Amino acid sequence: MKKIILIIVGAIALMGIAALGQWWHNQQVAAQAGPPPLDFSHWAVLLVSGDNHAHNGNPSQVFDNARHDLAKAFEKMGFKPDNMEQFAISEYGVHPSEIVSIAETFKDLSQKAPAGCLVYFTSHGAPQGILVGPALATPYMVQRTVNDACGDKPTVVVMSACYSGVFVQPLAGPNRVVLTAARPDRTSFGCGEMDHYTFFDDCFLRAIPHADDFASLGEQVQACVQAKEQETHATPPSEPQLSVGPNVMYTLRYANGARPPA
Repeated sequence: MKKIILIIVGAIALMGIAALGQWWHNQQVAAQAGPPPLDFSHWAVLLVSGDNHAHNGNPSQVFDNARHDLAKAFEKMGFKPDNMEQFAISEYGVHPSEIVSIAETFKDLSQKAPAGCLVYFTSHGAPQGILVGPALATPYMVQRTVNDACGDKPTVVVMSACYSGVFVQPLAGPNRVVLTAARPDRTSFGCGEMDHYTFFDDCFLRAIPHADDFASLGEQVQACVQAKEQETHATPPSEPQLSVGPNVMYTLRYANGARPPA
């Protein structure tokens, strides 16, 4: 009888050790995996293609190509099409690009999808701002649009244009990632009539499947743009700018931990 009792006690002890070992393994896996992925299904997404001409004035779909394919890429990341608003110059079924309409529409959308904001503008730029339809949207205009819609929510803002670094300081914040295609005093490249994407938009789309969060995505885009400019001898380098607020470094991860297909 004592032998049986000892055997039972020993078996229970072994089971306890095994359970403890499994618990420790699970903790280690969780620590390596990082924080749980953020659910993007209730984020408001704004995509703006601000012009439909190349830098030489000839017609070009270079900005619309990016807007269209970014929408598909963001959907794969977990953002919902019902929570996306798209603006373009001349495409059936898409809002016309006009800054007042963009601001009003995005504010309404952010109330419907209140968890966070993703904003992406792609167009021609100048030291005074970014071309949105017939007008130049200044950093103050875009700042007001984002602040009114997003406030202190987790927010990612991408400005893809020449001289777009002028938007970093007005848009930066503790809960924001801001990525621009160039320094405030530099042009960006790839907006010719034969280009499918600008250098920056192409690099952004290429980086999406390989980044764990928007901060690392921004770093990969910077490296990609630098490589493309060196390869094509484009000078002076555009030097994309990245601002990462202290509260978002490890919070903007792919929905459900699933990466989109490469």
